[in-house]
Amino acid sequence: MARKSASSKAKPPPSDSDSQNSTDVATQQQGKDKPRGTIVFFHPDLGIGGAERLVVDAAVGLQERGFRVVIFTNHCDPSHCFDECRDGTLDVRVRAAGPVPMSILNRFTILCAILRHLQLLITIAITGELYSLRPDAFIADQLSAGLPLLANLYPAAPILFYCHFPDLHLALGRDASLIKRLYRRPFDTLERWSMGYSTSIAVNSDFTRRVVNGTWPGLEDQKPMRVVYPCVDTRAKAAASEDDEGDSEPVLDGDKIILSINRFEGKKDIGLAIKAFAAIPTDKREGARLVLAGGYDARIGENVRVLSELRSLADSLSLGHATVSSSDSLSSAPLTSEAPVLFLPSVSSASKAAILEASRLLVYTPAAEHFGIVPIEAMLARVPVLAATTGGPVESVQDGITGWLRSTLDTPAWTDVMTRALSLSKKERKKMGDAGARRVEELFSRDGMARRFEAILAEMLAQPRVPVESTFFGRVIELGAMVVIMAVAFGFGLLIAHFYYPVRHSVNNMLGFTKKKDT
Repeated sequence: MARKSASSKAKPPPSDSDSQNSTDVATQQQGKDKPRGTIVFFHPDLGIGGAERLVVDAAVGLQERGFRVVIFTNHCDPSHCFDECRDGTLDVRVRAAGPVPMSILNRFTILCAILRHLQLLITIAITGELYSLRPDAFIADQLSAGLPLLANLYPAAPILFYCHFPDLHLALGRDASLIKRLYRRPFDTLERWSMGYSTSIAVNSDFTRRVVNGTWPGLEDQKPMRVVYPCVDTRAKAAASEDDEGDSEPVLDGDKIILSINRFEGKKDIGLAIKAFAAIPTDKREGARLVLAGGYDARIGENVRVLSELRSLADSLSLGHATVSSSDSLSSAPLTSEAPVLFLPSVSSASKAAILEASRLLVYTPAAEHFGIVPIEAMLARVPVLAATTGGPVESVQDGITGWLRSTLDTPAWTDVMTRALSLSKKERKKMGDAGARRVEELFSRDGMARRFEAILAEMLAQPRVPVESTFFGRVIELGAMVVIMAVAFGFGLLIAHFYYPVRHSVNNMLGFTKKKDT
C-alpha cells in the first residue's frame, strides 16, 4: 500500500507475497488488527486538477482508515502529479498507456479516453492483476463508460461512481456547431446508460446533484445519490503552522498579491481576473501583483492556446507580464521582476502553498463551477476568497464573512473587491481568515470526507450482489451494443473530420483519402 509505483511506465503485477507485505505495513501503520478490505480506484489521468486532488484525498483518507487502496490510471507523469502519487504514499499503477492516443489531431478526446479506459480494464483482467487484488469495492470517476465491462469482469464488488459533473453539459456548454453536437450524442447516451451499472452515485455538491437530477430525471430514484464534498488536509496544514516560526523568506517581492489558481482552460475564465486587475485605480494598484498559477500540460492544445491568449490579453491592457515555466523555481529571476502579472503554469503543491500564504486575496473566476477545491484551500490558509455567485462556491464561501461572491458578468464588481482586499487592515484580514479556516475544519476536512466515503461503501457492501451467471447473455448483448455505439461515433467523427474540420487535409492523408496526382 505504500509502494513507490507512481511511474509513467506500466509495472508488473505484484506477487502474492508483495501484496501481503503491503497489507501488513498498512495494518501496522494504522494500528489495525487486520486490513479492512481492498478498494480499487480508476481515474483516467492522474495529473494536477480538482478531480485528481479529490481522488488522491479520498484514497489517502480511506488508506488512513485501514483500507488497502490501489489506483489504476492510464497516465501519471511524476513531474506533473500530486506528491502522494510519486512519493510512495499511494499505490498508483499505470496500465494501458498505449497504443490508443489521448486524442487524434487534438480531436476525438472523449472517444480516445473511453477506448483507453476500456483497454486498461481488459489489460488488468487478462493479466490477472485485477483478480489477484480481490477487491471489495470499486470507485470510479469522470468516465462511466467502462462500468458495464467492469461489472462483468468482477461482479462480486460493488461500484461507486463519483460524478464531478455530467460530461454532457461540459461538451454542450461550448460554442459547438450542430455537427459537433450530433457527434457527441452517442457519448451522452452512453454516459447515462453506463451509469446505471454503478451500485451507488456520489456527487461533489448540491449544485451538481440538482444538475444531475435535471439532466437525467429518475436516476436518483434508481441509484442512491450522496453528496460528498471534496476536501483539504487540515491536519497537514496545522502541522505546517506549528513548524512555521515566522522567519521564512517571502516567495515574491511585496505583500500585495492577488492570486488565481486554475487550470489553463477557456471555461475557467481566467481573463476576468486580468481585466478586473487592470481596472484597479493606478494609485491603488501600485506594488500589487496578479499571479496566475495552475495546471498546465503542453500535450493539451487548449492549455497552450489559453496561456497564449492570456498573455495577449495582458499586453492589450498594457500590463507587463512574466512567465516561470518551472513552478519549482521560486528563486528564478521573473519572480523578483517588476511585472505586475506573473504566469506560473504547472505550479507544484509546495509553490502553490507558499504563494497562497503570501496572498491578500484568492480570485476564483469559473462560473457555475461544480464545486471548486481552490477556495477551500485558500480559506484553510486564512486567505479571503472572491468567487462567482453560481455553482459550488456558493456552498463553500460565505459572502462578507469568509470572502465575497460576485457575478462573473460584472467585471467592475470584481475590481471593487480586489481594490478593497488590497486595502484591508491586518485585523480585518485576520477576522475573515479565521472565519474561513473554521468553516473548512467544520465542513471540508479529509477525515470527514473519508468517513462519508466509508459510510457509502458500507451501505453498498450490505446489498446483495447479482451472480454474473444469471444475466450473462443479457450483458453480452449490452456490451455488444456499447461497442456498436462507439464504432458508429468513431465513424461519424471521421466523416466530420473529413468534411468540416480545418485539419481535414491532415486527416485525409492519415486515412489515405488524398487523391494521387496524375503523372
